[in-house]
Amino acid sequence: MGRAAAFFDLDRTILAGSSTPVFSKALSAAGITPDRALPGAGVLGWTYDRFGENLLVMGLARAAALAARGWPVDRVDAAAVVAADQLESHVVPYARPLLEQHRHDGVLTVLATTTPEHLVRPLAERLGFDDVIATQYGIRDGRYTGGLDGPFVWSLGKLRAARTWARENDVEFDDSFAYSDSIYDAPLLAAVGHPFAVNPDIRLRFLAMAQRWPLLWLDVPPGVPKLAGFEPFDFLRAMSQPWVFPYARFDIAGTEHIPATGPAILVANHRSYFDTAAVGLTAMRAGRALRFLGKKEVFDAPVVGAVASALGGIRVERGSGSGAPLKEAERALAAGDMVALMPQGTIPRGKPFFEPTLKGRPGAARLAAASGAPVIPLGLWGTEKVWSRSARLPNVTNVTHPPTVRVRVGAPVAGLGQGEERDTAAIMAALSALLPVEARRRRIPTQEELISTYPPGKVGEERG
Repeated sequence: MGRAAAFFDLDRTILAGSSTPVFSKALSAAGITPDRALPGAGVLGWTYDRFGENLLVMGLARAAALAARGWPVDRVDAAAVVAADQLESHVVPYARPLLEQHRHDGVLTVLATTTPEHLVRPLAERLGFDDVIATQYGIRDGRYTGGLDGPFVWSLGKLRAARTWARENDVEFDDSFAYSDSIYDAPLLAAVGHPFAVNPDIRLRFLAMAQRWPLLWLDVPPGVPKLAGFEPFDFLRAMSQPWVFPYARFDIAGTEHIPATGPAILVANHRSYFDTAAVGLTAMRAGRALRFLGKKEVFDAPVVGAVASALGGIRVERGSGSGAPLKEAERALAAGDMVALMPQGTIPRGKPFFEPTLKGRPGAARLAAASGAPVIPLGLWGTEKVWSRSARLPNVTNVTHPPTVRVRVGAPVAGLGQGEERDTAAIMAALSALLPVEARRRRIPTQEELISTYPPGKVGEERG
């Protein structure tokens, strides 16, 4: 029985855009091309950016072999190494985790691209690809001849090259995967058992929908769709402004502690169903998108569940013992995203709601230990006045004297790495320190206050 392989296109699939400008600049800096651009690169880039691959674009790419006649191979190789340094930063966030998952599953990873093999080989090696299928330029006496050594690896030519490679490497197409943005890679996509249309051009999008091929965007978490370059969180960001909540006022401070880029774990105490709105607004004020870990009940709910999934939410089933949610969160952090969770797990009920000492679960500490990402504490106060646990909906009618939601963001929790229990205690202490003084005073709640901490019909149940 043969092995499985995963074939990845390069431009607009593994990379956020076209690699041509970077290669052109590197070749020019090496003194190979005098005009600081590959032949036809201006037209190539303009049409590619607007329409994706087309016959004109690929005609120019095919002609580039002739234009490269006489180029010294060693200098092209050196320029390719320089280009790889720059192109690494253009790799879309979820490409590396996907490659790692395939390698973990024993699937060979192959970069299959029209771009000349000598140019892409250094980048492929840095990304850990097992092999490269690419257009080969003819070489004689250390220089390019102006012809091809083998097929032009595009469309049906890419399929033929991939089939030849598969036979030579004992790979079964029926068990293999293919990822591409281009309609011209449809032959390869149709030939494998697991095709994925990645950031598809409009023609491939329609074909993928007709063939029921999965649509995938590797710059957002798995399952998050995009439309015209925007993901659902972008639309939510446009709508989720404080004025959208006239029944609440927001006092937010400390957002400078939220990293502008890169992975981070945002943790908050849990007081209300309105907490997610407060955390989301705080992250948006810092210019960041969030991936929430949420209880399975949220994802199972009609409409809301689909929205939560579309926003890249991570489903958590309490009591299941599954480590899958934290693994998914690790994947998001590895891609440079910010993950938000509430270490208390659920809103405390009854007297524990009013306890000055916050008790947390170890998820945040485990995630920090596994990922190395900083833990940013966020103290919430007053969200229960907007939407208490005893209410099925927030009090949207209170627009004349809306309650104030207080949010304080602290510096990254220091001193982690001392073990799960001690790290969890440090995280909860950092959260407590961000709450107002009244939160740290022990008091006896009224019966009405106690009732407000239970879901409707659950008064008296002390289970969390």
